[in-house]
Amino acid sequence: IRAKLQQQENRSTSSSTSGGDRAIYAHWNIPEGTTAKLRFLPDGNEKNDFFWVERNMIRLPFNGIKGQMDSKPVMVQVPCVEMYNDGTACPILGEVRGWFKDPSLEDMGRKYWKKRSYIMQGFIRENGVPDDRAPENPIRRLIISPQIFTIIKASLLDPELEEIPTDYMQGLDFRVTKTQKGGYADYSTSKWARKESALTEAEQASIETHGLFDLKDFL
Repeated sequence: IRAKLQQQENRSTSSSTSGGDRAIYAHWNIPEGTTAKLRFLPDGNEKNDFFWVERNMIRLPFNGIKGQMDSKPVMVQVPCVEMYNDGTACPILGEVRGWFKDPSLEDMGRKYWKKRSYIMQGFIRENGVPDDRAPENPIRRLIISPQIFTIIKASLLDPELEEIPTDYMQGLDFRVTKTQKGGYADYSTSKWARKESALTEAEQASIETHGLFDLKDFL
């Protein structure tokens, strides 16, 4: 993982000049000043060296719904088809890319540009979300923001980290902490646990019973 992340980092440096699905754990709903403790698990797809998949979504704002009186503004979120890596071009980005050549359209271009996040899975070891109703399968899907992912990636690139955090016996929990900065939610104080810990017998049994998700199925 460290080697592949470093490759991606080098490429990036050289090129730069939820609905009602209870399986998704909404960590962003924890109150400010509180923490949720997560234990990430491997991807069910053994061909994926990482324990996440990257997701790119595009937000399309509309003034309302056609034909409805007093309709409120609506935000529709659609996948950027380029994230499937099958050679399909995204028609939205195809249009928006040209806007960045026109200073008067740059702000509009950023508005319609793809938004990145990361899909992972794991156990919720300490649930900080009030009124969260866990599904029968305790393995939850996690949608991780770039801010939190930067913290996760930085630790994986650290040579002193000897075991992969998703190891069943010697893995690490991850504490998501929510604060506020500039009027917005801030997760910069989130961090890995200092001590390794093993999955409990109940958690291991859940993996045996339910299996791990193939994360690309949720793109």
